[in-house]
Amino acid sequence: MKEYEKYQVINLPEIEKIPSHWGVAQVKRIFDEIGSGATPKSSEDNYYGEEINWIQSGDLHFQYLKQTKKQISKNALETFSALKVYKAPFISIAMYGASIGNISISEIDACTNQACCNLALCNESLEYCYYAISSEREYLISMSAGGTQPNIKQSIVKNLFLPIPPREEQDQIVRFLDWKISEINKLIGIKQKQITVLKECMYAEIEKQLHAYPIISTVRLKQLGMFFKGGGFSRDNLVDSERYPAILYGDIYTQYEYKTATINHYIDGDSYTISKKIQSGDIVMAGTGETKDEIGKSILYTGDQVVAVGGDVIVFRPNTDINTEYLLYQLYSQEALKHRYKNGKGDIIVHIYPTALGNTTISLPTEPDKQKAVDRINKIINQIKMSIATLDDEISTLKEYKVCLVADVVTGKIDVRNIEIPEYECFVENESDQYENDAIEEIDGE
Repeated sequence: MKEYEKYQVINLPEIEKIPSHWGVAQVKRIFDEIGSGATPKSSEDNYYGEEINWIQSGDLHFQYLKQTKKQISKNALETFSALKVYKAPFISIAMYGASIGNISISEIDACTNQACCNLALCNESLEYCYYAISSEREYLISMSAGGTQPNIKQSIVKNLFLPIPPREEQDQIVRFLDWKISEINKLIGIKQKQITVLKECMYAEIEKQLHAYPIISTVRLKQLGMFFKGGGFSRDNLVDSERYPAILYGDIYTQYEYKTATINHYIDGDSYTISKKIQSGDIVMAGTGETKDEIGKSILYTGDQVVAVGGDVIVFRPNTDINTEYLLYQLYSQEALKHRYKNGKGDIIVHIYPTALGNTTISLPTEPDKQKAVDRINKIINQIKMSIATLDDEISTLKEYKVCLVADVVTGKIDVRNIEIPEYECFVENESDQYENDAIEEIDGE
């Protein structure tokens, strides 16, 4: 790929030069309508009423947003005057939360929550502007304010300068990037499917080992220890200092897998003092989630620190004579999963309670057989984790290349005007996989 013949120097934070025949313009000059949404009442009466699409900032993970997970009713529009139905297509940017800086083109008419900045009625190619703004994601995040809860102010987006080529060139850039990104997405999709297969094999092997030895007794989980709930702090109490470790319920299904000795989040000292805490050997469970797959998910804490646990974390402290690793894997059995599905309560936000978890059936072989099963399961998990880590690294490399390619093209480092775009099969990011992996930053209580 070649460069343009001639460039002009420009004085912008992220762009040193652009092709000489290009211009620049601020976002507020390119879009006739810029605004945000609001949060409807927490009552479930606002949902599933009139088929008005509702976009949350956590939905903004892929280029084209063709569907949403929720709808709101018209009474929410009447309750919140700031709520507005944006007409498709429009660009939506996540301004804070776990998805900060993510950007999508909505292909559906929708309202959005207050964490989204929406850009509509574009005077240039909307798709080109999407690519140009997405290339500035890191810059936008770097300009955010708010410490542990950074947020991008709408004024930063409005005053962002974008390179503007002639319209015909914008359209060619979009065609080129759609083609190249589709090819990259195809490769990413193949590797993601490989990860899915590996995980399915891992789950199958765990289930196999749990049934590989004769069962000498069957008990309820509550007979093997005691339950208590976390509390005393929320996500607002997170800090950067690594002195007071803490686990929030969303961490259980987004940050950890099976066991952990290290903790990724920390809170302030005052909150730590009054919080409920866990110790090595405790099993922590998610009491809240967006799906029944998430509720009741368990991790075994094996570290040396005393760790604070937040609200909607359910803690099980096994009796001292229990093989806690074997007990953990029993909680991943198909029987335990079916029990959680049956006892999860709620549609939009799902809850499960200690009483229900305490009635989970636990099958126990002899102590030597428990250890054999644990040793075999640990070996399988470690082997598969290594393979998954390799695939994750390859996926990360492809995603980095995708980001660099977009930036190089929309800033004119690469001249794509004369590149012939072949016919190709379009591959988009896997929306269902992305929903599955969303961090939960918008549920009340955390």
